[in-house]
Amino acid sequence: MTILDCRHFAVGECRSCTWLGQPYDDQLAAKDHAVREALAGLGARASDAEWLAPRASRPAGFRNKAKLVVTGSADAPRLGILDPDGRGVDLRDCPLYPGTLQAAIPRIAELIGLAGLAPYSVRERSGELKHVLVTESPDGELMVRFVLRSTEAEARIRKHLPTLLEALPRARVVTLNIQPAHAAVLEGEREIVLTDEETLAMRVNGLVLHLRPRSFFQTNTEVAAALYRRGAEWVGSVAPRSVWDLYCGVGGFALHVAAPARSVTGIEISADAIASAERSRDQAGLPGELRFEVGDATSWVEGREAPDLVVVNPPRRGLGDRLAGRLEESGPAYVLYSSCNPATLARDLATMAGYRVLRGQVFDMFPQTAHAEVLVMLARRDQRSA
Repeated sequence: MTILDCRHFAVGECRSCTWLGQPYDDQLAAKDHAVREALAGLGARASDAEWLAPRASRPAGFRNKAKLVVTGSADAPRLGILDPDGRGVDLRDCPLYPGTLQAAIPRIAELIGLAGLAPYSVRERSGELKHVLVTESPDGELMVRFVLRSTEAEARIRKHLPTLLEALPRARVVTLNIQPAHAAVLEGEREIVLTDEETLAMRVNGLVLHLRPRSFFQTNTEVAAALYRRGAEWVGSVAPRSVWDLYCGVGGFALHVAAPARSVTGIEISADAIASAERSRDQAGLPGELRFEVGDATSWVEGREAPDLVVVNPPRRGLGDRLAGRLEESGPAYVLYSSCNPATLARDLATMAGYRVLRGQVFDMFPQTAHAEVLVMLARRDQRSA
């Protein structure tokens, strides 16, 4: 049974991977048990559900994104995290990152020195560079984002950008994100794109999802691909003619469930994400009617006739009473719910009393931690099994 070896954990520098000392098989079993326990309060509405074995991840090298706090100095930057005392811990060799992503970080550190990017000091409220965010696509292409306090260093970064692109020939998108607040906020509202390309192509199950700098995408591409495949399989098994995909992001589920003679509508509050989803749709040439709209999921559903099936993939806070109640009242025959928080999933399903759990599966997006993604297929209680 695999136990990941990490020197940063061993010496107590980083404890982000709270389950790192547990064998991976035990982690999977514990997550599966925790999800089932969370839904046990639903009683008969979940007791007959078909539970598939958890979808495992690679225990290491699975993260497609590095979120690096920058400390130290411009000439000797540390890229990693802050310890409890506020000191920087360099994690450029974190075993959760694939080797290709690890190899990019020293080249980025060199650019920090060339451009004289002084790391921002929370204690002294001085310096410019707060974070470096690096995302890797399945094809090994990169998006590199520098989170700065201001635009003071923009000209210097532009001057040395050719050097970075020469050192990282697979970097497709490089941006500056401006986050002026003295607060524990990862990024700001303003994004300055320095490259010709504005999106990173994430190739998933034969579809290309276009990821913009501030768009959300799962940090585990392989497991996300498995999640989308399973969702498409379960949706296909009930053959709905109309589908809503709420919290659709860059269109992952909506694009995967598109089919002939099927109408699919994706709703997402981020205009950037909707622009990405529309680009992916136009490029893929998928069958059926597939459209995307910018909107708040909870407000958008009000006053609309429910489709045959609704896909929901909310943030950790879940759907909330208002949206869960609206789904309960409007009565779509099926709901496909992808959740990263079993507690809020259970709370939402308690509100949706007219639904039973047909089947479910845990997807381990986050090895070495207690977090897990769970996908459940719900049917109205008077609906036949699919």
